[in-house]
Amino acid sequence: MAIQTLDIAQPFFSLRFVENETSYTVEGKVIVLNLAETPVRIREQSLRALQSVVLNETRMHDIGRAVVVERFADYPDEEALMARVRDTWPTAFEVRGEERLRGVGHYMSPKVWVGPYGFTLYHSATVPLNVGLHRDHAFCPVPGFREVHTQIMGVGKMQQCRENDIATLYLEEPMAPGQTHRPMYDSEGNYPWHQFETITPGIFMAVEMLPDGAMPPQLERSR
Repeated sequence: MAIQTLDIAQPFFSLRFVENETSYTVEGKVIVLNLAETPVRIREQSLRALQSVVLNETRMHDIGRAVVVERFADYPDEEALMARVRDTWPTAFEVRGEERLRGVGHYMSPKVWVGPYGFTLYHSATVPLNVGLHRDHAFCPVPGFREVHTQIMGVGKMQQCRENDIATLYLEEPMAPGQTHRPMYDSEGNYPWHQFETITPGIFMAVEMLPDGAMPPQLERSR
């Protein structure tokens, strides 16, 4: 049994990595993402693999592996909170150096790895975001890389395209607080062209999942 605090979101949010717990009580409103293949039980409900939900003052059971985002609902003025985030986190371009991120109002927290799971929070400040379509994750050369995103604040959409052109859009999923998009990768970790796009400024969590045989990459920037 283990409950590990991840400090990457401080001082704005609290993240808990919960593993092999028979039960876990949440206080206040939280977002829970199930990272295990086995379902988490919440009263008469089941939260299945890579599904997320908002919970409030309740108890969940049979947690194989999950991440809990606390304090996301504690801010009556989200605009002021996001201004503080922009003053604290670097831009994604500063950290990652990808050309598609140059000049984009996209900010990121530090990244932390817990075993094969990598956690990062992003703040998307502009509407539209124009972060750019992509499908490769070059830092992971082993087939089977997986990634999902969970909305924490604001509203957005995850878009999938047939080609590297938004005019070829074929699938779009709305993203509201507590929502995780459906996995878009195939069994070998191949992705369509995809991007996150803002409807309002927002904050989301990216969860990267390495396949067997892959090691967490060196972070682009020492934290």
